[in-house]
Amino acid sequence: MNTQLKTYIRPAISFIMLIAGLIAVWGHTACFENQWIRFIWYLLAYFPVGLPVLKEAWESIREKDIFSEYLLMSIATIGAFFIGEYPEGVAVMLFYAIGEHFQDAAIDRAKKNIGDLLDVRPETANLVKGDTLETVSPEAVKTGEIIEIKTGGRIPLDGLLLNDSATFNTAALTGESLPRTIEKGEEVLAGMIVADQVIRIQVVRPFGQSALSRILELVENASVRKAPAEQFIRRFARIYTPAVVALAVLIVLLPWIYALFSASFSYDFNTWLYKGLVFLVISCPCALVISIPLGYFGGIGAASRHGVLFKGSNYLDAITQVNTMVFDKTGTLTKGVFEVQEIVADGAISENNLLKIIASTEAQSTHPIAKAIVEYANQQKIILEKPENTKEIAGLGLEAALNGSQICVGNTKLLDSYHIIFPEEIRLIPETTVLCAIDSVYAGYITVADTLKEDVSQTLVSLRRLGIKNLVMLSGDKQAIVSKLASELGIEQAYGDLLPENKVEHIEHLKSNPANIVAFVGDGINDAPVLALSDVGIAMGGLGSDVAIEAADLIIQTDQPGKIVTAIQLGKITRRIVIQNISLALGVKIIVLILATAGIATLWEAVFADVGVALLAILNAIRILKIKINRK
Repeated sequence: MNTQLKTYIRPAISFIMLIAGLIAVWGHTACFENQWIRFIWYLLAYFPVGLPVLKEAWESIREKDIFSEYLLMSIATIGAFFIGEYPEGVAVMLFYAIGEHFQDAAIDRAKKNIGDLLDVRPETANLVKGDTLETVSPEAVKTGEIIEIKTGGRIPLDGLLLNDSATFNTAALTGESLPRTIEKGEEVLAGMIVADQVIRIQVVRPFGQSALSRILELVENASVRKAPAEQFIRRFARIYTPAVVALAVLIVLLPWIYALFSASFSYDFNTWLYKGLVFLVISCPCALVISIPLGYFGGIGAASRHGVLFKGSNYLDAITQVNTMVFDKTGTLTKGVFEVQEIVADGAISENNLLKIIASTEAQSTHPIAKAIVEYANQQKIILEKPENTKEIAGLGLEAALNGSQICVGNTKLLDSYHIIFPEEIRLIPETTVLCAIDSVYAGYITVADTLKEDVSQTLVSLRRLGIKNLVMLSGDKQAIVSKLASELGIEQAYGDLLPENKVEHIEHLKSNPANIVAFVGDGINDAPVLALSDVGIAMGGLGSDVAIEAADLIIQTDQPGKIVTAIQLGKITRRIVIQNISLALGVKIIVLILATAGIATLWEAVFADVGVALLAILNAIRILKIKINRK
């Protein structure tokens, strides 16, 4: 907290003292008529923002990175003080410090506390000791021991299920939209949530090797592999700084050397030293330091107004280079909400009656599919009846008595268990099917599926227009569901039945081709590793998990896929404005530098030119806030 306060307080102190000093000089305050008082005042204003930069310059020199932007800032501002232009020295360093602060703050937010937010593993485990339970740390549980997890609890370790069957929410691991039923002896993974009953499992892996631990490790490794993009100003300074310093030295030395061989040429050291120092002041990258971050953060501000949050200015550049877009399915392309798709009755019964029977039977269930069917029946204004002797068969469905008939509602396995004959083609339907049998006779089925977000199709069309031809879908859902959706959307590459490590493998394969610049769009905990590994990670922020949001590089706050197109367009506009600002700043500086070397431009003209360029850069940067975006 102290460090954060210092970050804000130091520029504030310098700014207040700078303004106060300028006002005092302008008002001809008596004490400021004394040069030493002015010098001490501005020196004190300089220290809060200047000392950290001087320190960085020294550290860079010690590490043999001599010509850094820190050195140029140091020489230029010290030079300004040397020739008595104290306000310029303070102002340049102040603007530089503020620009660096905003640039670094955006990147730091992308990394801050990612480990703490991601680590959703339970802190304790209930170890079975005979007839009692002992609460211990998951690290203390050994392979082969038995632990108990209550309904709604998150499994702390991988193990084999000891119950006959149980239902689990696996979204944290696979992103799969449907709850998963696991039978006795099958493996359950750390991170799953028990949905329907108290369970016991026999641990098969130690804490550090669990599925959730592997996800944490993937995120950590992916974050290390994806280093932040080097800032333009630093790359530029490696050329700009030594060139400027060398030219300033030459301005002082070359006339002296010429005077040694020419008796007619009179060399005055103070005059040429003044010109050299003026050259350094003119070459201060004040306009660049202002225009670059303002251009990017103008883009970030405009994006925020459109519901897109960039975590760093480097990602505004990166998204314009993307040529491969990879999507998660559930919650990204689809709403993550189940809806009834089709009702198919078997002739002897009407569709409304079939819906009424199935919805009445499902009315007492808390399963997401059951809720979707009941909600649809209510929308159709169908009056439900109350069944009797309702029995839930784990992983299969429901059995109940309704109006004197025995009703079975569930999946194909339920009807198979009662040897009820139904059309075999139903097994091939990619959507989730809920079958119904009345008195052991098949009556029909209802299909339930996650629905597409409204703007998905237009988004994909727009992405292709922007040059992103390589579209890929990765999902934890069944391959049949993924393939069907991909076919509807025209996505040629679609892969289902994936765990997080499988998604990472796909992203790494895509990135193995240097020509691919990969963006991944996701919303769940399971997406965190690929969000961190991709060149640009995009998270759905409205309904997405905190972990996905923290791991991503930019966030779609409204959960609309169409905002991805907005983000790319804003990135392109921002890049264009930044290039304009850089060209303007460099062009004006080069002209004034030439004039200064010829002795035509004075220090005040140089200051005026520098401030004027900065003002134009600011106006150009904020122009992006008024630009209208057309996503089509």
